[in-house]
Amino acid sequence: MRRVRMALAAAVLVLSAAGCSVAEPADRPERAGLLGGWQTAGCAFARAPKYAVRGHVRTPITPPALATAMERIDRGGRERHAARYSGIEIDQKRVRAVVYRVPSARFDDFIRRNAEDACILVRDSAHAVAELDGWHDRVVADLHYWGGQGVRIVTVGSRHDGVGVEVGTRDVDEARLMLPARYGTAAPLVFVEEGPVTPVSSGRKTVPESGG
Repeated sequence: MRRVRMALAAAVLVLSAAGCSVAEPADRPERAGLLGGWQTAGCAFARAPKYAVRGHVRTPITPPALATAMERIDRGGRERHAARYSGIEIDQKRVRAVVYRVPSARFDDFIRRNAEDACILVRDSAHAVAELDGWHDRVVADLHYWGGQGVRIVTVGSRHDGVGVEVGTRDVDEARLMLPARYGTAAPLVFVEEGPVTPVSSGRKTVPESGG
């Protein structure tokens, strides 16, 4: 899951050549990236996982180079490629990160440049942060309404794999029927049952319940 409500910006690299007429970025159709997933060149090298020992407990840690690459890709994805980027996760055991994105050649190129020698696995997703943020905000804006309808929503958060906006509710059966009726059956909403008290985790927003 990832943190929502971020400011989005667009930045496009304009290429030109002498004697050639180049269309403006807005006029250029988005090219699809590789379908089905791919991995960066850094994945050709096996890396042993690293651990930190605290007391008698050994926990995996993220190597600095991988952590830095993840930060660059996450920041650039949210700020410059929000229409394609969905999220990122760490695979500590294999010393790699997994990036989810709606296929895009431009964003794939961005990932390659910023991965450097880190191993980044890229996977397809259905929805990007720009779209999911919009759905997230619509549900949050309607919390009072849903409380009045007897649907007690506890958490709202966009999934980092781009599957949809996860809605945690104490009334999951009612939510599955009523929210699609209001937002449309194509709305990318995922319903999960949540109790009244939920620990806050990264990406999942705990919201005040409506309706008791």
